[in-house]
Amino acid sequence: MTTSVCLEAVSSRPGAARCEPAHTGESGVTRARRRIHRPHVARRPAVACRNGPGGRSVTQSFDAVVVGAGFAGLYMLHRLRGLGLSVRVFEAGGGIGGTWYWNRYPGARCDIESLEYSYQFSEELQQEWEWTERYATQPEILRYLEHVADRFDLRRDVELATRVVAARFDDASARWRVETERGSATARLCIFATGCLSAANVPRIPGLERFGGATYHTGRWPHAGVDFTGLRVGVVGTGSSAIQSIPRIAEQAAQLFVFQRTPNYSVPAHNRPLDPGEVRRVKADYAGFRRRNAALPFGANFPPGERAAFDVDEAERAREYEARWRAGGLAFFTSFADLIVDRAANETAAEFVRAKIRSIVRDPAVAELLAPEQVIGCKRLCVDTDYYATFNRPNVTLVDVAAAPIEEILPDGLRTARAVYPLDAIVFATGFDAMTGAVLAVDVRGAGGRSLREKWSEGPRTYLGLGTAGFPNLFLITGPGSPSVLSNMVPSIEQHVDWIADCIAWMDAHGKTRIDATPAAEDAWVAHVNEVANGTLYPSCNSWYLGANVPGKPRVFMPYLGFPPYVEKCNDVAAKGYEGFALA
Repeated sequence: MTTSVCLEAVSSRPGAARCEPAHTGESGVTRARRRIHRPHVARRPAVACRNGPGGRSVTQSFDAVVVGAGFAGLYMLHRLRGLGLSVRVFEAGGGIGGTWYWNRYPGARCDIESLEYSYQFSEELQQEWEWTERYATQPEILRYLEHVADRFDLRRDVELATRVVAARFDDASARWRVETERGSATARLCIFATGCLSAANVPRIPGLERFGGATYHTGRWPHAGVDFTGLRVGVVGTGSSAIQSIPRIAEQAAQLFVFQRTPNYSVPAHNRPLDPGEVRRVKADYAGFRRRNAALPFGANFPPGERAAFDVDEAERAREYEARWRAGGLAFFTSFADLIVDRAANETAAEFVRAKIRSIVRDPAVAELLAPEQVIGCKRLCVDTDYYATFNRPNVTLVDVAAAPIEEILPDGLRTARAVYPLDAIVFATGFDAMTGAVLAVDVRGAGGRSLREKWSEGPRTYLGLGTAGFPNLFLITGPGSPSVLSNMVPSIEQHVDWIADCIAWMDAHGKTRIDATPAAEDAWVAHVNEVANGTLYPSCNSWYLGANVPGKPRVFMPYLGFPPYVEKCNDVAAKGYEGFALA
């Protein structure tokens, strides 16, 4: 019997094909095992590379090319249009949405509250859109982005199902030539809006290609969904996507095996329908709501504790943690002011969560395996609904692959160093090549033909996360060296897009056509990012913030810590005529 493989990152380019269960009345096992490769058909707007007279290929010219049509790419298009520029957006997916187009796994939802995880550039948009839940689901976020694309007539400048493979700066013309799988385009400006969590990380496990069942990656989920009814399912990984999807998969699967190397901390979401009164209060002063959140360390409504953990006694600490736990969400991590800088303080929060795990999970041995030992917060803190309680189900088994590593995938299961697990389907919840993977998947070459991959071979180097020296007129939205993944992503995106658009407008007003970060400014910024990170506990464990989840990736702490000081720095750079950039 043939295999249905839905790991496009392994088997084909994302969007080239999708695998869907057949709805023919067959058993769940048969549905998951039958090979059903259907072309991923997308509406294709006019291509950038057209046929001219005599069938010759004609490369179109634009003022700007934007790579990616998620939150960042759509808003960048809107702002560039407002400057009167011609723009083409290339998007690899069959639809707009970026992260929220690809990540359709069971239970997928945002961990920032919906009233904050949205655009603020249009007051009319803020007022008219109605979120339904505290934490929006993937389908609702995608509907929102589709509404934005339609409301602002953005689709006509977006070319879907078009993967960018190369971008090369031509020194003579001072223009970028962007190559896609379907053609090419040139532009004065090249802007990467490829997202921080978009390049799926698939582990190289011996025997994967011989597996006789279905395989999936949470970041490349079949659009028609997956029916796990009656199946023996293995989930590899226990990061955010696993913590969201495991409870849902467990409800369907006959048997679920969770293969865990490192346990993660998770706090309850306590998701709920949005209260109309709460929505009215926010919308009555949305600008003030946004402004107050932007002044907070993560740019999100996480009320910061003003006291240090040991400024209060143990009973008071417990009350504060319990109040945050009952409230739900990532604000748990801001209970006290020193949790990310003082290891002893951090341990008080970590032990509180471990105690919660032990109180929820009935089997003491399983509870101990689920209780993390590392610093809380140095890996992404997760937000869940019934994750720990799922391990009380009789059909769920936790497998410790730190003690007995996975050795190979078999035609009918998975082998660890201690046992063989029969499986009908495997879900890889193994995350992403974060922050750099999507950019470096493109062969980017700057002035003098220098390769970006070569420049970043020892870790990414940027100035403000917006530009990288030697690559003129290339902008990165939420690139490494900016708050990005350690902030509310949508305001971070808007701040970057506004800065880039304002920079372009300033250049045009001052007769400048070329901008490039200086090596000195870049070196100083990289040193500053590292200095700030090293003053915290973030670099203390192997996390994807450091690239530790991708074999061979340089270990460099990539995000910048602190949204308000970062915004202040960007504003200061602009006010000083884009200090740290060479302009011509």
